[in-house]
Amino acid sequence: MTQTREPALYSIAIFVSDIGRAVEFYRDRLGLPLGKQGSFGAEFFTQGTRVGVHPATHQDARALVGRHTGITLFVPGLLHYCGELHERGVRFVTEPTQQSWGIMAMVADPDGNVLALWEDQLPETAGHSDVHEHVDQADGVS
Repeated sequence: MTQTREPALYSIAIFVSDIGRAVEFYRDRLGLPLGKQGSFGAEFFTQGTRVGVHPATHQDARALVGRHTGITLFVPGLLHYCGELHERGVRFVTEPTQQSWGIMAMVADPDGNVLALWEDQLPETAGHSDVHEHVDQADGVS
């Protein structure tokens, strides 16, 4: 009997104009673990879904530089982490804000690519039920 294989999400891509500057930002400012680096660009994280940062070498890729990426990074201790990012000179598009579904901030890389940072921390005054409303966490809109 033939075993069926399910596809798995391996990576997501962010296109940049200057790969050296981007690696410095993602590795040194955001503190993402660098998995590999080469002529393709750089890959962050070594397990689970990776974040690929690639030089925008053709026209279609150049059109994708400097936009909202739709990427959300889960960050335990988000408020402390955001304080560290401020110290490292990271540009915030949206400061950390408590929402009914957690805390979210948005940062931009040197090319203007926007990433969301999120922690699943409900307001202390909110009722804590097991039912969560659907939220597109990439932009904070239901």
